[in-house]
Amino acid sequence: ICGFLCIWINYDSDNQRYIFRQTKGECLIWGKKPSKIVAEYTTASGAIKKNLLLLDGWWKVSRHFHYMPEILASICWSCPAQTSGVVGPYFYSFFLTILLIDRAFRDDDRCRKKYGP
Repeated sequence: ICGFLCIWINYDSDNQRYIFRQTKGECLIWGKKPSKIVAEYTTASGAIKKNLLLLDGWWKVSRHFHYMPEILASICWSCPAQTSGVVGPYFYSFFLTILLIDRAFRDDDRCRKKYGP
């Protein structure tokens, strides 16, 4: 049950961001108009562009919120092995955690360069 709940939360958080972007922020997230940041950045060619960043729903909880249910789901799927004496069932959770932590740092660095400190 925990694994399926994590999958649903991950889907719902991605869906909130998708709907927010498709409607340019003119939508309801959890029954209310979402808070947002209009972030400007300059492209390599010098053009000024804008992005909308969602600050409500699951995205209010944390910046890379959708990583958490992915990690928790992988742990839930590994738990039935308990302490079988092998690392195999837990390797995916360990690998995924390291991968997503590294990706979060790279995303933060990319955004810092794109939008400024």
